[in-house]
Amino acid sequence: MAENKKKPNPIDVHVGSRVRLRRTMLGMSQEKLGESLGITFQQVQKYEKGSNRIGASRLQRISEVLSVPVAFFFEDVPGGSESSSDGSGMEETSGSDYVVDFLSSSEGLQLNRAFVRINDPKVRRRIIDLVRSLAEMAEADRS
Repeated sequence: MAENKKKPNPIDVHVGSRVRLRRTMLGMSQEKLGESLGITFQQVQKYEKGSNRIGASRLQRISEVLSVPVAFFFEDVPGGSESSSDGSGMEETSGSDYVVDFLSSSEGLQLNRAFVRINDPKVRRRIIDLVRSLAEMAEADRS
């Protein structure tokens, strides 16, 4: 039997990965997102993998549930206005991929969740300064 499965559209995969990114940033389960949308967690899984395309009205509702604008799901989309000149959408990995990688890691999620719970801007600034100075020390040690 020949392999006849259609590959998901790269844009559907990207939008789905952004749904997953935001959902995990909020510490929300697929089941909870599904309940909010009136669908099963299996359907959420299919959306996040890009195997099922998300319709416009459903994407609007997802953006409301996840508290982000619809445009969030299309940031750094493959084949966007900054894509390679051949139009294939196979450009170099974008500079913001490190953010997605960071927020997809256990440490990144933990740090992000803890950081957003800090309401005092001065404390937030001190944490940024601390992390920056630790990174500079680590760089100096490698030199």
